[in-house]
Amino acid sequence: MSVFSGQFFSIIFAVMQYLGELISIGVAFSWTATALLSEFGSKRMGNLTLNLTRMVITLIFSCALFYIVSGNPLPAGASTEAYLWMMLSGLVGYVIGDFCLFQCYIIIGSKFGQLFMTLAPIAAAITAWFTLGQEIRPQAMLAMMVTLAGIAISVLGRGDHHKLSLKLPLAGVLFAIGAAVCQGVGLVLSKIGMDHYEESLTAPLAGWLLPFHANFFRCIAGVIGFTLLMAVREGFTPLGRGLRDRKGMAAAVATTVFGPFVGVGASLLAVQYTAAGIASTLMALTPIIIILPAWWLFKQPITAKSILGAVISVIGVSLFFLL
Repeated sequence: MSVFSGQFFSIIFAVMQYLGELISIGVAFSWTATALLSEFGSKRMGNLTLNLTRMVITLIFSCALFYIVSGNPLPAGASTEAYLWMMLSGLVGYVIGDFCLFQCYIIIGSKFGQLFMTLAPIAAAITAWFTLGQEIRPQAMLAMMVTLAGIAISVLGRGDHHKLSLKLPLAGVLFAIGAAVCQGVGLVLSKIGMDHYEESLTAPLAGWLLPFHANFFRCIAGVIGFTLLMAVREGFTPLGRGLRDRKGMAAAVATTVFGPFVGVGASLLAVQYTAAGIASTLMALTPIIIILPAWWLFKQPITAKSILGAVISVIGVSLFFLL
């Protein structure tokens, strides 16, 4: 074996040792791309149009994936209880959560939207405490305080008479908080649904494929919910315009790929190669990674406070998984 070949295999071996960490960082970049594309798409097509389009595209991609893997374009059947839990998860996580998330992108931008999404683990921990009886450890309380402190540093400043004041539109902040809470609650509901789904399967299903099957039913709830919202709020004329918007449709397809498919699939792969806490922490780097591209694409200013706040918030998230 030549010296060059030996060095090549040494590099490959060294990379394989940290494969889970590298995949996790890739997931963080994938979710950063999703956030930026979602901001662009929602400003161009409108919140409801983009969300409904994403749900339909996700269902189409899911059917294609199922057909390639099993020869059947539909997911495996399950119990009524499992369907109800997953549909409820889709209603909370997609319909309410993504509506709030995309609306906050329109008002305050994806950079601050992703910063507030660091509140999702807090919402998930509190929901799991209520529904599953999971204990909230003292370390988790510390993580909550650190996360909140990071967000406060980013969005609060001195106002009149040297009092603290909110430097962002209140509506955007409320939508961002609502999105984070719904994501956390939806995550717990999704876990309950997947547990029921797995128990009710008549044939074994590959572990990596289970979330995609469950997500299919969540997307069904998303399609129904966003269709009803669109009918009530603005009618279907904006949907027709959006479908004819090539740039908007390109953003919708790209954000679907980077989110439910590349993002979710890679995140499942990451935890197979490294500890879940390390993977979760690295995947939570999105609020930091997004700062530079948000400035470049949307001219969102970079300040020392925003960087410090994002770093502290990510540290808070990491404490949830590492302590």
